[in-house]
Amino acid sequence: MKDGWTPLLVVICMTITFGTAIPVGYFLGVVNAPAELIKNWCNDILVNEYDTMVSSTQLNIIWTCIVSIYLIGGIGGSCFSAWCSNRYGRKGSLIISSLLLIISGILFICCRAAKSLEMLITGRFVGGLASALIFTAQPMYLLESAPSQLSGSVGVFTCLGITGGILLGQVITLPHIMGNLNLWHYALSSYTILVFLSLVPLWFWFPESPRWLYLIKRDAAGGAKALRRLRPNKNEDVIQQELLEMELMLQENTETASLWKVLGDSRLFLPLLLVCSIQATQQLSGINAIFFYSLSIFTDAGFSYSTATWLNLGLGGFNLCTSLLGPLVVHRIARRPLLMGSCFICGLSLVGMSFGLYFLDRSPSTVLAYSCIVFVLLFILGFQLGLGPIAYFIGSELFEDTPRPVAMSLGSLFSWVANFLVGMFFPLLQSVWSSFAFMPCMCVCIYCLILTWRFLPETRGRRPKDVQPLMSQGL
Repeated sequence: MKDGWTPLLVVICMTITFGTAIPVGYFLGVVNAPAELIKNWCNDILVNEYDTMVSSTQLNIIWTCIVSIYLIGGIGGSCFSAWCSNRYGRKGSLIISSLLLIISGILFICCRAAKSLEMLITGRFVGGLASALIFTAQPMYLLESAPSQLSGSVGVFTCLGITGGILLGQVITLPHIMGNLNLWHYALSSYTILVFLSLVPLWFWFPESPRWLYLIKRDAAGGAKALRRLRPNKNEDVIQQELLEMELMLQENTETASLWKVLGDSRLFLPLLLVCSIQATQQLSGINAIFFYSLSIFTDAGFSYSTATWLNLGLGGFNLCTSLLGPLVVHRIARRPLLMGSCFICGLSLVGMSFGLYFLDRSPSTVLAYSCIVFVLLFILGFQLGLGPIAYFIGSELFEDTPRPVAMSLGSLFSWVANFLVGMFFPLLQSVWSSFAFMPCMCVCIYCLILTWRFLPETRGRRPKDVQPLMSQGL
């Protein structure tokens, strides 16, 4: 195969994406459609099992807790995901996350028979812990397993899997599939089939990251063996050169970087700022707000609920189709122009959509309704060209192996916190500012554009050791 791809690397990327990234997206997309069914079940449990009557407002608060506890689990998991990746390896962390996802799925299946709200909430929390481990370990595992020239191509698999998982969750929860009164708890847990299928080859066949084995575990023989499995088409001189580079790095960095050591190193301030800002911008850009409230956006644009439901499903399909452009675009175009163009398109689309909804509310018009849809589609296209894929792997391209897990976990933490803030405060902004609730998201896109233009070095085709000196002087 060309350009460094091998059959084993292709299988690893596909299997890891199906078994880890897709379930993360599934968690994000599966709860929207059956929300009323689950809330009615919660109300029945409270009345029959706890002899407690709740108002509709209190029931909505309980539902918000069920949805948000997933994000709380993600925030908590991000706090120890770096330690887990260093202690058990990239592959080991993915195995742990897979086991946690299976436990979560079992809790979802059993919660209805056990008539237990606690099991439902615990399942969401455990899923958040697993997702945080995946956000940190999955991009590192793929990038450390692939040759340096493929860093962008393998890095987009995280975004691709999450996007596919969101669409899968929307499809599974259609009323005539599993989004109905009898099957909603099976819909919540259907992702476990993918986890089971990917866990077997991950555990028993795939090699551990050669860079983790060599540089963190100090297992030179194991690292060399894993590298030869991943590079079967390379001649021995090329493999020896890669091993020599790791040996030189091992001699320069004799200690595993801790959180406080990374935070206290002034040379790492700028790359940390870039990783955390880009990860936070990915969530604060408005993508989650659009998917969380896409139905209301379409109904506000004048479409019926039935039509809005199918438009929402089409939106998920368009999101997946545009994410398929990621591997091609990231492989061919430099990171800086992609990220700046993505921020510009997203910001412009948010302005257009906000004003379109504003004028549509005052004077209904078919032209304005369809223009709002066009701006939503343009936003998704811009997001998937840069902010979507690059945020997941930019940390692996800016940081060398020793501080990389800490940087990735901090970026993941900022991502989860930003996602939580969107879920908590966007409805409030929407109630106060109506269609202009997206203006703060536009400001965040402008911030990321300026930060990228001024401070982000180009990483395409460069190793982290070559990029690091460009950021050593900070701001």
